[in-house]
Amino acid sequence: MVRRVKKPARIKTETRIPAHKYISSDSNLPVPSTVDEVKTRLSEIFSCCSDFIQREISCGKNRLIKIVVAYLNGFVDKRILNQDVIRPILDFLSNAAMNESMSISEQLKECVVVNNDIKEACNMQQAVDGIVSGEALIFIDGEETALVIGVKAPQGRPVKEPDTEISIRGAREGFVENLLTNTTLIRKRIKNPNLKLEMMQLGKQTKTDVCICYIKGIANEEIIGEVRRRLKKIDIDSVLDVGIIEQYISDSKFSLFPTVGNSEKCDKLAGKLLEGRIAIFCDGTPQVLTLPYLFIESIQNTDDYYDHAIFATVIRFLRLTALLLSTLLPGIYVALVSYHHAVIPFRLMITLAASRQGIPFSPFIEAILMIIAFELMREAGVRMPKPIGQSLSIVGAIVLGEASVAAGIASNLMVIIVSITAICSFVVPPLIRVIMLLRFTVLLAANLMGFLGIIILIVVVFAHLCRMRSFGVPYMAPFSPLTSADLKDSFVVVPIWAMVTRPGILRQEKAEGAKGTKRQEVMLNSDVQKD
Repeated sequence: MVRRVKKPARIKTETRIPAHKYISSDSNLPVPSTVDEVKTRLSEIFSCCSDFIQREISCGKNRLIKIVVAYLNGFVDKRILNQDVIRPILDFLSNAAMNESMSISEQLKECVVVNNDIKEACNMQQAVDGIVSGEALIFIDGEETALVIGVKAPQGRPVKEPDTEISIRGAREGFVENLLTNTTLIRKRIKNPNLKLEMMQLGKQTKTDVCICYIKGIANEEIIGEVRRRLKKIDIDSVLDVGIIEQYISDSKFSLFPTVGNSEKCDKLAGKLLEGRIAIFCDGTPQVLTLPYLFIESIQNTDDYYDHAIFATVIRFLRLTALLLSTLLPGIYVALVSYHHAVIPFRLMITLAASRQGIPFSPFIEAILMIIAFELMREAGVRMPKPIGQSLSIVGAIVLGEASVAAGIASNLMVIIVSITAICSFVVPPLIRVIMLLRFTVLLAANLMGFLGIIILIVVVFAHLCRMRSFGVPYMAPFSPLTSADLKDSFVVVPIWAMVTRPGILRQEKAEGAKGTKRQEVMLNSDVQKD
């Protein structure tokens, strides 16, 4: 006999407000008027927060005045809080005669608290935002407002040279994760009140501080307005790094080529600001975004401006050559071996035939396997701890190359080509990931159509680059459109004393002949002799 199993009865669930949703983003709830209500409200908001500290203090002649001090442990410098805030308040309320015409909070704000970073919170939203930002909240019983005092403890690592951008002659200072430290480093280099810093917060949950930095009168106002509009459109829960901001504000979001630059070097960013570019700082990351970003910036380096112009020009042509080799060299090899045997000299052809004897794969498959093996080793070297990663990259490449040749999987010439390609790809760091993907595309085009496929792909990529814009500025400037005045800082570098004008493509106002605004007055030796 089969017994029927009864279905369990449905349990009615009550609709509850999520515990984390203490205040809506548009709420203007007033600050409670009594100490007990403030403590109760803050305890509800910061429930299950072991780092939240609130202390009630009774002071005054008869201990009738009650104060609540609230903050998050670890954010606040307790020594400064005790010496510059709590101790002066206790001394004032215990000994001084109170001014009945002013509220206690106004008197504390104007003549008692020894701290310049002080503001009033008119509602609970402002008070809670101050606490979670690392500031201390002071509430006086019977007052309708609270005091939010900035007593943040210094946090983060010290300023040092960034590992991603090594400089030979330039400054060794790099940005850190603290936003205030980063803006100070820029202020130290550009001592000008026209250097503007506009603060805003992004992220509904993280409320990350973001700063727009530019030099008023040099940066283009239209580009500044466009940056503001794009940042205000970002409506997400969290902004943890400038990389998230970059994905939202970039032009040509599906393009491989970056339209927003980034840097960790203070002197490099100062130079870009002086040219008329705009920077975006983000609290919690050492990377700073720069825009507009042009293709020519990928082969520029800060050392170029500190060295002789001839040396800088030669180095830039070497970078351009490395860029072309790392992208095209494997594809050219595959096209020559597969389609264009007549182009290869006879003696080299014999060497190629001897080296490829016994190889079971076609040149295309051979190149793909070797490049993938190199990319895997490079990624492993980056992700592993630095001492182990360096050893793995060097030893792994040598062992893998020799073992591949000994096993008859790859030829000697293919190992040499992949090694040259790998070395050249590190010469232009901003485009290293772009080069990796383009390399596979060039290989595929070369395997299908030989040199014709490579030429068609180059034309398509170049046409794509000419169509791209970075905040309204042509990506291939000053070559497309051709701006002769801006060629002084392209592949050929003129002496620094000859760079009289800023880049015309970034100019604030249209100058005569599109030469840009002047940034220096140059007096030649002939002018000195005439005087």
